[in-house]
Amino acid sequence: MEEATTPPRCESGSRWLSKATQTRSTVLAICMPRGQGVLQDYAEAVRWYRRAAEQGDARRTIQPWPHVSWGVLQDYAEAARWYRAAAEQGDAGAQSKLGFMYASGQGVLQDYTEAMRWLSAAAEQGDAGAQLNLGVIYGKGHGVAQDYTEGGRWYRLAAEQGNADAQYNLSLLYDKGQGVPQDYVQSHMWANIAAANGNSHAPARRDDIALKMTTADISEAQRRARVCMASNYQDCD
Repeated sequence: MEEATTPPRCESGSRWLSKATQTRSTVLAICMPRGQGVLQDYAEAVRWYRRAAEQGDARRTIQPWPHVSWGVLQDYAEAARWYRAAAEQGDAGAQSKLGFMYASGQGVLQDYTEAMRWLSAAAEQGDAGAQLNLGVIYGKGHGVAQDYTEGGRWYRLAAEQGNADAQYNLSLLYDKGQGVPQDYVQSHMWANIAAANGNSHAPARRDDIALKMTTADISEAQRRARVCMASNYQDCD
């Protein structure tokens, strides 16, 4: 039977200090940054993370880390190396981050082919951030033929997971009729939802779209937004 990927509870972290096992490295790498079960210690956490990753457990340890510069100088190249270790073990979050690093040229040479490879792997696993970034790549034609329809498909998948930036970008497509039929009601709905979910540009976009709409259309867009959010983004048409 395959070993479960969920790490042991941090509340019991201190008891792993006396165990010379791969599990000890994993638990301490996860628990030390949080200060749960053991003293919080970023430098020691980095040491245990490296040990766990070198023992082949990068996938489980990388996920709880909000960034990889705790206790060490920020180093994108080093970050990319560890993200790759976890990505090759199938971790969607690491694949997404590695894909973004290739797309932006952070810590690695900019390479859209590699970006597409890792972002696609993460997106197929349902990672909303990767789906968003695939939408951007297709929308801008970075390393691929520009394809608003394909970009919109990925935006929609991320939007249905509540990603506010994807919701905003989907609003742009409906406003301009790029890859989708031009539809101010849908554009207003997605901008309204993106605004509610915290996208800072969405309120102005929603209000600009409203200037092109009738009062009845605005009411319909607002109704659809309520239905869409209430359905957890499953009824948004």
